Amino acid sequence: GCPTVSGVMREVVTSVQAAAGLVRRASAARAVEATQMNAQSSRSHTLFMLYITGIHEAAGKKLEGCLNLVDLAGSERTARSGATGERMKEACAINKSLSCLSDVFTAISAKQSHIPYRNSKLTHLLAPCLGGDGKTLMFVNVAPEESSIEETLCSLRFASQVNTCELGGRNGGGGAKRNIQNLTSDKVDDNHLVSSSCKYFTHL
Repeated sequence: GCPTVSGVMREVVTSVQAAAGLVRRASAARAVEATQMNAQSSRSHTLFMLYITGIHEAAGKKLEGCLNLVDLAGSERTARSGATGERMKEACAINKSLSCLSDVFTAISAKQSHIPYRNSKLTHLLAPCLGGDGKTLMFVNVAPEESSIEETLCSLRFASQVNTCELGGRNGGGGAKRNIQNLTSDKVDDNHLVSSSCKYFTHL
């Protein structure tokens, strides 16, 4: 399945360049502020959703899917970042959503019957990606400086926790599933055998 958000603009793109342009627009809209640790500290997560439709006329099939590109804001120790006021509220919101994401991975790893996707907007939107019908790849960035050892260890522990998850194995699932449909009798335009559309938004 694909996550949906009411009230969010969805744009059709017909080329890689158009999709890259949307990514740049989303990046420009992302909230960043200076802290004592980072001159351009991300104050929100970013989720870019690319909906793709492929049509095979000869087989009479249509394949639909969604690619989610997620850039998570890093966890933040306010004692080091010096965050106060609004920056403190943002840091707390970021840390809470990352904690909720960790809880989801813990529940999946333990094969619990209830997965707490609805505990945050972030995990609610990512539920279709993590719930058994999709595949997920995560990259974890760490800082090489010795002064950031605590943040690095925290990131590595999170990566280790994620690595224990086996998606698609719950409830008899067999991993990622393809959303294939039979075409209707309507004629398909040869110039639109593959189409895609994108959503972008920030401040999760």
